[in-house]
Amino acid sequence: MSATTGAADRASTSGGREQRAWYFYDWANSAFATTVAGVLFGPYLIAVAKNAAVDDRVGLLWFEVAPGALPAFVVTTSTLISALVLPPLGAVADRTARKKDLLAGFAWAGAAFAALLFFMTGDNWQLGVVSFIAANLCFGAAAVFNDSILPLISTETERDRVSSRGWAMGYAGGGLLLALNFVLVSFHGTFGLEEGLAVRISLLSAAVWWAGFTFIPFRGIKNRPPRDVEHVEGGVFARSFGQLWQTLKEMRHYPTALTFLLAYLFFNDGIQTVISQASVYGVEELGFDTGTVLAVYLLVQFVAVFGALAFGRAAARIGAKRTILFGLVVWMVIVTLALFVPEGALLPFLALGVAIGIVLGGTQALARSYFSLFIPAGKEAEYFSFYHAMERGTSWFGTLVFGIVFTLTGSYRPAIFALIVFFVIGGLLLLRVDTARGIREAGNKVPSVI
Repeated sequence: MSATTGAADRASTSGGREQRAWYFYDWANSAFATTVAGVLFGPYLIAVAKNAAVDDRVGLLWFEVAPGALPAFVVTTSTLISALVLPPLGAVADRTARKKDLLAGFAWAGAAFAALLFFMTGDNWQLGVVSFIAANLCFGAAAVFNDSILPLISTETERDRVSSRGWAMGYAGGGLLLALNFVLVSFHGTFGLEEGLAVRISLLSAAVWWAGFTFIPFRGIKNRPPRDVEHVEGGVFARSFGQLWQTLKEMRHYPTALTFLLAYLFFNDGIQTVISQASVYGVEELGFDTGTVLAVYLLVQFVAVFGALAFGRAAARIGAKRTILFGLVVWMVIVTLALFVPEGALLPFLALGVAIGIVLGGTQALARSYFSLFIPAGKEAEYFSFYHAMERGTSWFGTLVFGIVFTLTGSYRPAIFALIVFFVIGGLLLLRVDTARGIREAGNKVPSVI
């Protein structure tokens, strides 16, 4: 059976029911991405770390860092660990028939670690660091298995639409929970709660949401036997590492996929760093309280629903590559304008939020579906593991640059503007990607619009 025929057969047997169930994992895990990673964890970790700081420094491994830079360095550490762990996990997944089971298992483990953030109080910032790193690692691992299912339940022509709808569902679900947490944190006194307790309850709610809604894809998606894997002797882990080594050697035969991965490494670094540090920028640099930042982030979430759907429609007309490039230009404008937003100026901050929402979901959704076109049959999880080693939980180089620039300058403005280099380099590399050639190299069907 050819790769093209296999894709068509898989789509016809799975149908819309599995696709709808698949959408709900984006709905589930976006609670962690928004309430925890996006809004509350960074500022709350800084507040707790300040209680333990000596001369405005806390000890992180062998270094003394400012509490304000701690979230960026924590995310960097988490992603470096992911870069080592996720590729072997992807190789394991491609040799088993249990992708949805691995998806759910890592999701539930991540939710359990995220729930431990409820106990980060006083000056116990170390508990928050360890819990977040573990939860973020599980978040990335589950995303590998989730995205590797996309090519199994959709044809090449459907891919942009299905991926965009999943991202839209994610922003809707994450936004809904964030709205509830916005009310809880902003009006904590009305509920008889201190602000710190309201934040901790919100962090716990994200863990419960993530775990609960994961049952929908777990029940609604079918496991499928592995396809076209290399013959390697040994047990499942030995065979998986053998396949990983074989894939690493063979990736030179897929130069288009490698070029896109390199482009993605850069422009996604910028996107993920903006996402993870936006709340810190709003609270620490612009002087807004946590409730205001929550409201702006909530606005971003709901605008991103329509942004993801709009980018999916645009890709159907002009192709995913051109649409992503347009999004990268908008990202360059965003980080440039962020350099000049006056302290306490709400309207410019809201305008930045709307702009981020428009391009946020669209660029990420199309990057996922665009990359899936370059993956050879039977290596979906493995290729997406390399993809997510650079993506989920934020990429390490962007947060590292952000933290270093802040440490050197004492300001978040040059730190966020420095991210423009990632969008420029990523865009230039993406211009070099020959879409039709990459699809043919992988043995997939070339859609009518690319």
